[in-house]
Amino acid sequence: MEKYLIAHDLGTSSNKASLFSTTGELVKSYTVPYEVHFFQKNCAQQNPEDWWEAVCTATRKIIEDISPENVLGISFSSQMQACIAVNENGEALRPAMIWADQRAEEQMEQLVERVGFDRMYELNGHRPSASYSIEKLMWIRDNEPDIYGKTYKMMLAKDYIICRLTGRFVTDYSEASGTDAFDLKRLKWSGEILDAAGISPEKMPELHASTDVIGTLLPDAAKALGLTEETAVVCGGGDGPCSALGAGSIEEGQMFLSYGTSAWIAGTSDEVFLDKEKTLICFGHVIPGKYMPCGTMQAAGSSYSYIKKALCQDEEELARQEGTSVYEKMDRLVRKSPAGAKGLIFLPYMLGERSPRWNPETSGSFLGIRMEHEKCDYVRAVLEGVAMNLDVILSAQREKREITELVLTGGGARGDASAQILSDVLGVRLHRLDHVETATSIAAAVIAGVGVGVFKDFSVIHQFVKKEDDFCPDGGNSQVYKRQKKLFEQGYRCLKEYYRLDSSL
Repeated sequence: MEKYLIAHDLGTSSNKASLFSTTGELVKSYTVPYEVHFFQKNCAQQNPEDWWEAVCTATRKIIEDISPENVLGISFSSQMQACIAVNENGEALRPAMIWADQRAEEQMEQLVERVGFDRMYELNGHRPSASYSIEKLMWIRDNEPDIYGKTYKMMLAKDYIICRLTGRFVTDYSEASGTDAFDLKRLKWSGEILDAAGISPEKMPELHASTDVIGTLLPDAAKALGLTEETAVVCGGGDGPCSALGAGSIEEGQMFLSYGTSAWIAGTSDEVFLDKEKTLICFGHVIPGKYMPCGTMQAAGSSYSYIKKALCQDEEELARQEGTSVYEKMDRLVRKSPAGAKGLIFLPYMLGERSPRWNPETSGSFLGIRMEHEKCDYVRAVLEGVAMNLDVILSAQREKREITELVLTGGGARGDASAQILSDVLGVRLHRLDHVETATSIAAAVIAGVGVGVFKDFSVIHQFVKKEDDFCPDGGNSQVYKRQKKLFEQGYRCLKEYYRLDSSL
């Protein structure tokens, strides 16, 4: 009798449920979208109940044609750095502050003052930032004391769902390492940071490996999902570390680029990896005993979505009429513009920025606009701006190792035009995977399989993903992009004072 594993990719804009056979076949998937609420410039929230409804709906859809008792386990890849305040019953007390929310600037500054910038980075592999979970919980304490007083635990996104499924308040090492309150080398909550934050350790969830079985489904949860109470719930991991596993990055030095709503260049390391400029961050891997050095930018695919909404309504309408993808139409626009977009520069800081700037005050900009610039140049400049920002991140990764090739994954990797621009700007050979949009789902399925014992180890990932297309740098574009990179860097430096003044108004 065929047995199955369920993977949930709990993303920023939707939850995607995938049903995999234990032989590595993707049987069925179903996606349920939900809203993100952006407001007051730097606030971003979601309703955790929307996540729960999405998980329930998507699960019921993918198991319609199988016997629920044949599902061995369920696990997760999840958006990271959220903060969900819950009571003792696991009920959310307020909307979830997600990764893009950067309102906790004052709380970040408190941690810098009390712990020290360098010490924070040394302890948890992350610099203090308003985007992380512990700063957000501090913000709730300082601005919503009634909510904080009722808070039993701070949960992360997937762990809120796990709590609904099992009744347990847990997280895994990869998610914990995205809170700014984790001792990365010792794999435990940092008493030093929590003391400085003024947060009781009792409010933090219990720590586990990604492959730990947290429990089986509660009766109400089993009914809501259409599964049996014997279904095992495996802890899973954050989408960043899951993307490493899904890209086949399971050994020291294997590097990849994940291009989605946000984007990151990361890899697998046997030890905590910290760079001298503190451009990179370092997560606990979903593979026990390993780490994931990573540089993550805020607005990659979302910058492209922005320019689609702002300038490409005609392409959207035409694509709708033809039943094709608007991104195919945009790819054609990109090819009409030469490398360098006729000198047009785009700074992709639509939501502030993490790596490489670590500046929440930034905003997006087009620089060098001239009369000859057309729609195609603006669209191309957005892709090039994202690539040049990633190039700064790659330079930090190259501090300790030579990097000549990257595995390419994520929904933003589908377009050949964007993939070629990435290869040209980064100066590396890119290997695009055959399932670019399912890498994190595949990782969650493998984690579930290792957790319930149907897979011996993580090397099984190579049964799930394979390299499909290669993109090599076009040497003829290297001088163009060398010039553009200088302008890109200078543009940011010239605008730093503008960002500061703009944020104070």
